[in-house]
Amino acid sequence: MDRLTEMEAFANVVDQGGFTDAAKKMGISKSAVSKHVSSLEARLGARLLNRTTRRVSPTEIGLAYYDRARRVLNDAGEADALVTSMQSEPSGLLRISVATDFGVNHLSPVLSDFLSDFPEITVNMVLNNRYVELISEGFDLAVRIGDLEDSTLRARKLTETNKRMIAAPSYFEKYGRPQKIDDLNEHKLLHYSNQPSGNVWKLTAPSGEKRQVRTAGWLSVNDGQSLLNAAISGLGIAYLPSYLYSGALHKGLVEDAIPTLPVETQGIYAVYPPGRFTQPKVRAFIDFLVHAFADKGPTNW
Repeated sequence: MDRLTEMEAFANVVDQGGFTDAAKKMGISKSAVSKHVSSLEARLGARLLNRTTRRVSPTEIGLAYYDRARRVLNDAGEADALVTSMQSEPSGLLRISVATDFGVNHLSPVLSDFLSDFPEITVNMVLNNRYVELISEGFDLAVRIGDLEDSTLRARKLTETNKRMIAAPSYFEKYGRPQKIDDLNEHKLLHYSNQPSGNVWKLTAPSGEKRQVRTAGWLSVNDGQSLLNAAISGLGIAYLPSYLYSGALHKGLVEDAIPTLPVETQGIYAVYPPGRFTQPKVRAFIDFLVHAFADKGPTNW
């Protein structure tokens, strides 16, 4: 007889407290359940159930076997459900974490297309500028920018963005234009206030040397769009990704502060929990993002 069926019959007898109710649960005859349990006991060479005219209860050995058998049966059930879900249409609630600037400017505008393509999915998008713990905080996926921290998360690259120092022409007219990294110490800088490293810009000199600029900012704010607005108004120099400043640069509202510096390029990734199988709703959304940002790039935003 099938080993898994034997285990299922035995576990149901324990769960239901008898052969009659176990047979109803399994949709087979009482005699068939009895044969499965007897076959299991014969194969194991041990009595698993105490049988009386009034009740059936597991022996000490039977109780220990039941604990392991129930785990195996639960795993088998989950495996079957997984295969079914992997072949089903993407559906259910999809919780996404994304940096505020990128979410507002680039993810929100394309969500309507995704929801139109997958009407059985509902989206809860959380905008914040911190690294959420996907599993413990209940997120299915996050969009992250820059170097990925070492983790067990899986990642798929969506596109790239450049990062440059920009300021308005009016700022350069009033305060002059820096010619090299050291000149930044004499300028008014605009900073993100929620950077874990503080007011530090990591730059690359023309020689390839990695430099860090640590100066107090004239303005600190926890929102990139606000920094861009401040730069456009002539308040100072901001260090921003191209997906934020690209439009303003093309319109001449801002200019590259030090064009001779090497361009810093950052990857934009979809990260999601590990596992051999990816939920259909997560896989569908990642595939959608790859297509949505296929024509985007470091300078094309």
